[in-house]
Amino acid sequence: MLVATPSTPLEPGENALASLDVDLDASERFASSEIVLTDRRLLARDTAGGWRAWPISPALTLQHADQGGVGQLSLHDDSARLAVWRYTLGHDPDALRLLALFERQRRRLAAGDAEPEDEAEAEETDFGVESAVPPSTWVLLRLGRFAKPYRWQLALGFVLTLAATAASLVAPYLTIPLMDEVLIPYQNGKQIDTVLVWKLLAGLLGAALVAWALGWLRTWLLALVSERIGADLRTATFDHLLRLSLDYFGSKRTGDLMSRIGSESDRICVFLSLHALDFATDVLMIVMTATILFSINPSLALVTLLPLPFIAWMIHLVRDRLRTGFEKIDRVWGEVTSVLADTIPGIRVVKAFAQEQREAERFRRANRANLEVNDKLNKTWSLFTPTVSLLTEIGLLVVWAFGIWLVSRNQITVGVLTAFIAYIGRFYGRLDSMSRIVSVTQKAAAGAKRIFDILDHVSNVPEPAQPVKIERMQGGLSLQGLGFRYGSRAVIRGVDLEIRPGEMIGLVGHSGSGKSTLVNLICRFYDVTDGAIKVDGVDLRRFGVADYRRHIGLVLQEPFLFFGTVAENIAYGKPGATRQEIVAAARAAHAHEFILRLPHGYDSLVGERGQGLSGGERQRISIARALLIDPRILILDEATSSVDTETEKEIQKALDNLVQGRTTIAIAHRLSTLRRADRLVVMDRGRIVEVGTHDELLAREGAYWRLYEAQLRQVDESGVDHGPLPAPVPAAHPAGMV
Repeated sequence: MLVATPSTPLEPGENALASLDVDLDASERFASSEIVLTDRRLLARDTAGGWRAWPISPALTLQHADQGGVGQLSLHDDSARLAVWRYTLGHDPDALRLLALFERQRRRLAAGDAEPEDEAEAEETDFGVESAVPPSTWVLLRLGRFAKPYRWQLALGFVLTLAATAASLVAPYLTIPLMDEVLIPYQNGKQIDTVLVWKLLAGLLGAALVAWALGWLRTWLLALVSERIGADLRTATFDHLLRLSLDYFGSKRTGDLMSRIGSESDRICVFLSLHALDFATDVLMIVMTATILFSINPSLALVTLLPLPFIAWMIHLVRDRLRTGFEKIDRVWGEVTSVLADTIPGIRVVKAFAQEQREAERFRRANRANLEVNDKLNKTWSLFTPTVSLLTEIGLLVVWAFGIWLVSRNQITVGVLTAFIAYIGRFYGRLDSMSRIVSVTQKAAAGAKRIFDILDHVSNVPEPAQPVKIERMQGGLSLQGLGFRYGSRAVIRGVDLEIRPGEMIGLVGHSGSGKSTLVNLICRFYDVTDGAIKVDGVDLRRFGVADYRRHIGLVLQEPFLFFGTVAENIAYGKPGATRQEIVAAARAAHAHEFILRLPHGYDSLVGERGQGLSGGERQRISIARALLIDPRILILDEATSSVDTETEKEIQKALDNLVQGRTTIAIAHRLSTLRRADRLVVMDRGRIVEVGTHDELLAREGAYWRLYEAQLRQVDESGVDHGPLPAPVPAAHPAGMV
């Protein structure tokens, strides 16, 4: 239970259940406020320290959203939105916990149960980033669509399981004649029937061999099927992940996604290959054994089943704690892998700032949280398993006592009691095994839920139902009344712009003015929320996403290279390119010379993310990559901002080759790099404020003139004058082209 601070206005007897530190204000500037959930009300402290309160009622709803790295909670009633709070996504787990407890408390009040939430229940929702709802075992049934291609193999596996189980039940039944017709008569002075003994022993051996052969074949067959189901599941999840829009990845951590596709699918595969098979065998064994027991002696069979209700009650009691616990373990483990995924790729920065100890402490904290969650679950599990074993031992003791009593009254023979004990050993053994499978089943259910969270996510950039085929793109762009929002925050507002085929447009403006968002919309990484973008007169949402992007060339400020050879990286957008095409693209990008100086030329391996190459070399390879696909629309996003002057000249030569005959949109903070642009588009706060050539915009002395003047003279913090920037060359096109 949370302890309220002295400033929290709690009423007498009111208990705080959860709180959230809100670190952004309505304008998304850093500020401190707070939300507190109690068993009666939702309280909110604003940045000035004042408190507001809303009594929890069925009409009150709390909604969660995250867009562009900002989380949001909004409070609504039947008619309006009452309040909204924004925060950085580091607080999202606390927000989701508060949301889950709010919903639970609201449902309780709606049902007429106003009892406060207890601490144990509150802890159960202290995990998760995606969904506060614990996984249901029924989610495993959704794996059926992945099992459908292998239904005949699974049917054969079930038949083999049935036959193997039946064969294993033959041996106890043969102990009845072995005891009653061989051993007991021998003790009474009768000669042993050797032929009968050999027949019974042959029957025992034959049943064992048949059960072994069928069990081996069944296990091998189902293991092959489960591996293929797991592989299909991983492939489907990764394929779906690649089709999701960029906003999905903005709120997810790499390590968590890797954990889902890797370890969670492996866990499901192990469940399908081993534990699901064991569960089916246990069920068949219990049903068939119970049938045989009732056929031998119904009264003794009823005594055998006495522990079943208690074990079933315990399984029901423990199951919910197990499945929420395993969900929590999965998410905490995702945090551990996320620390690794953050630190290892950024090891150069870690070492440069001497932050090894800090990252080690981050990992220790995540690892400690993982240990604590596992310890808590193991505490429950360690009590459950021995208790089930104790109940089965007590059941066996009761059967012995009742069986001896029946033998003493000559109602059953010693052979029947012996067979019963043999069957009961198998019956209780399978019962104990089934209780243990509860754990792995809940683990698999938690893993399946996390995978289906990905598969159920719908991309915000959907494919059209009947896509328009792109025969030959000219590259003309028409932006009509363009608007775009991250959640409720408007980023682009009312943008109208016509770009002719082959024209080069320079986008300029302060950081945060919407330049990168605009080119993201043109690339269709996001879909517009208002207006439309038309390419050659056709709304780009009518094109197939992949078909459209094949005509887009993108050169980023920080080029990304994959682990592989230089040639493979250049040919990434056109895998079937010939070596001659690759070399021609490299020559045009002014990369051929330095590539030949590498140890193996075009077959030289570049490290992960291009380690081993300079920034300028990586950039020229990315330009060659864009040149090779011969795009009709070219996007240059600060392509030369992070390199030195000499390297910039080399890259600029490559860009001059790249822009020829293509519709080009270039973003640059250094205005001198846009000297070849036909028109400059000045953006401010998501709007276009000026359009024109360099000379025209300077003559207006507006927003562009102020940007240009600010860059003419750069003065560092010490006041040193670095001199003027080179003036941009006037555009080759006349002013009438605006």
